[in-house]
Amino acid sequence: MAVLNQLSSQEAITLENKYGAHNYHPLPVVLNRGEGVFVWDVEGKKYYDFLSAYSAVNQGHCHPKIVDAMVNQAQTLTLTSRAFYNDMLGKFEKFACEYFKFNKLLPMNTGAEAVETALKICRKWAYEVKSIDENEAEIIVCENNFHGRTTTIISFSNDPVARKNFGPYTKGFIKIEYNNLDALEEHLKNNPNVAGFLVEPIQGEAGVYVPDAGYLTKAKALCEKYNVLFIADEVQTGIARTGKLLAVDHENVKPDILILGKAISGGVYPVSAVLANDPIMNVIKPGNHGSTFGGNPVAAAVAMAALEVIEEENLAQNASELGALFRSELNAYIETSGIVNLVRGKGLLNAIVINDDEDSETAWNICMALKENGLLAKPTHGNIIRFAPPLVMTQDELLDCVKIITTTLMQFES
Repeated sequence: MAVLNQLSSQEAITLENKYGAHNYHPLPVVLNRGEGVFVWDVEGKKYYDFLSAYSAVNQGHCHPKIVDAMVNQAQTLTLTSRAFYNDMLGKFEKFACEYFKFNKLLPMNTGAEAVETALKICRKWAYEVKSIDENEAEIIVCENNFHGRTTTIISFSNDPVARKNFGPYTKGFIKIEYNNLDALEEHLKNNPNVAGFLVEPIQGEAGVYVPDAGYLTKAKALCEKYNVLFIADEVQTGIARTGKLLAVDHENVKPDILILGKAISGGVYPVSAVLANDPIMNVIKPGNHGSTFGGNPVAAAVAMAALEVIEEENLAQNASELGALFRSELNAYIETSGIVNLVRGKGLLNAIVINDDEDSETAWNICMALKENGLLAKPTHGNIIRFAPPLVMTQDELLDCVKIITTTLMQFES
């Protein structure tokens, strides 16, 4: 078939630009193979992947155990919908509930779907358990958040590109400054209609902003004081990315509702999940929520294999150790740098801040140069470059990547 003929990079880019909606601005590299921490373009050039599909590929590209689980299940049964039981979903629900220590799991497909699910659960709990008047519940969110791009989610975003010309927006959300406990308590204390607080333990898309030590612990305590659900969006920060299984584990915080996606499938299949204990999850009844593909047998098999890999290969510990090394090496470079202001992050979720304004093209140009030098990364918010390699990376590979990054940055020093 003609469609299976090998395309050049430019031919592939031209096809996407002509026939695809222009809702992304990709780096001009066309990939067709991945293994572990590496990807290859259609011309055969090899790159380190320092984005990991926004932390979906924590276990490395095409991990054989996860791929085998997917293939084996796909050859047996792929989809029943939830009109019938299948023999895999219950196994996955039990496995994940014991893994993350919750009573119940509600499976979906994408991160944004999981966030929407958590918001619905929170609102229903507000009316049926907390006894807030119907349609009066409000949920506190943080400025500069990124929880997806559905209509409801962009309603509480302050990203003008995501919001403009998509109104009218969904009501019922209060935005406060991230990492500001006083602002959180003010709204909790003065507004009895607050049902939940939705927060990223580390703001990824905003530029890998790590809150002050103790912020999550104190925020959870405030939520408990005012009978408000603490909802942790760990779609990007979860599954060992930050050096713990969950980012909230750094402060031993137990969310009331946990949102997972991305690396729960190791990047081979769309899987997401919302977890909560019975007093919260039991508000969901037949017909309240669902998805034809949510909880399908392939997703269940893939997710169990992906989570087993995290434990078997000790990836949280590896992320912790390599992340500390990465920041140490970059900080040593920054001491004499004029182009980079700082490096920040936890585990292997890190970012460097470029010494230029958000409207400049410097960060983009650095990423283009990194691509030429064999490493793939993308800017976020104009002057920030996020670095998030697969967690299966070795120390030698990490140091090789540090050399590529620092050598590339030297090209931009004045």
